[in-house]
Amino acid sequence: MRPTHQNPFMSVKKIDTAAFLECGGKIPILDVRSPGEYVQGHIPGATSFPLFTNEERAQVGTRYKQVSKDAAFVLGLEYVGPKMAGFVKQATKLAPDKQIAVHCWRGGQRSGSMAWLLQSAGFEVTLLSGGYKVYRQFVLEGFAQTNLNIRIVGGSTGTGKTKIIHALAALGEQIIDLEGLANHKGSAFGFIGEAAQPTVEQFENELFKVVSQLDPAHRVWVENESRSIGRLYIPAGFWEPMKAAPLFHIEIPLQARIDNLLSDYVLEHTEELKLAFNKIATKLGGLRLKNAIEALDQGDFVTAATIALEYYDKTYQFCLDNSKSSDIQILKFEDGDPEKIAKALISTI
Repeated sequence: MRPTHQNPFMSVKKIDTAAFLECGGKIPILDVRSPGEYVQGHIPGATSFPLFTNEERAQVGTRYKQVSKDAAFVLGLEYVGPKMAGFVKQATKLAPDKQIAVHCWRGGQRSGSMAWLLQSAGFEVTLLSGGYKVYRQFVLEGFAQTNLNIRIVGGSTGTGKTKIIHALAALGEQIIDLEGLANHKGSAFGFIGEAAQPTVEQFENELFKVVSQLDPAHRVWVENESRSIGRLYIPAGFWEPMKAAPLFHIEIPLQARIDNLLSDYVLEHTEELKLAFNKIATKLGGLRLKNAIEALDQGDFVTAATIALEYYDKTYQFCLDNSKSSDIQILKFEDGDPEKIAKALISTI
């Protein structure tokens, strides 16, 4: 008898993406795709629980293309069979109350097989209808459909915009920390002292999670950014309303900006600072680059920071002059106290 290759346990409950994401805060989500697929992008909070290793998945796929569907099915069984007891043990540790959610790429063979195994072991299993593929469509369409009341916190490099939006959060305001999600401070120096950036896909997933938890009836503060943050890009569905949102341009004294830069960057990483200066070498100019490198070699971080600001001030002014926002307010402060600035921003609304 030929195997049918249908989901092995059709009685498992299937739900749509919105309902499945609600499960994430209540029960564990198992992503049974390969480790490589998980790293490329996954539902925030989901646990990597691969049915196949990267190599096994590739070999099953090759068998499917070069031999037959039946041959691929048998090879998959050979890989999975010895792991079945381990899967049940791991799932029991993750979900001792025996309630669990499962998904794969398309909501097909892999998630169906895992659901059958776990349900046979006494678990109450919920499947994501359409799998991760449908979730990704949900995310990208969701940005376009989200109607947030965005307010942009702007200011030249060193103004302390990230500190300001976190001060706003401490005062009860809604914020989105794009640089925190991106693991990057946004400039050529932004990688210094940060963890590795996620993939573009995962950045979108994490941003959507934050966006979906906000109340659209209340304002949301976002730091002014260019479209790219390091090697990541703000998704179009979020970028377009950002460009059109009211912009609050913060101005603080130069010394306060230099102090912010000295506190924001890991100054002992001198070689990384040199690398960052070399990234903007053509726009900085040979003499200023030389002076900046010499200042770093001498431990004169104030001079190096001042040279960097000369470049970034021109860049920021160009962006401000070409802003698409129809509502730009300039707020000047005698110092860079984030809480004082945050309170002033709230009072302007």
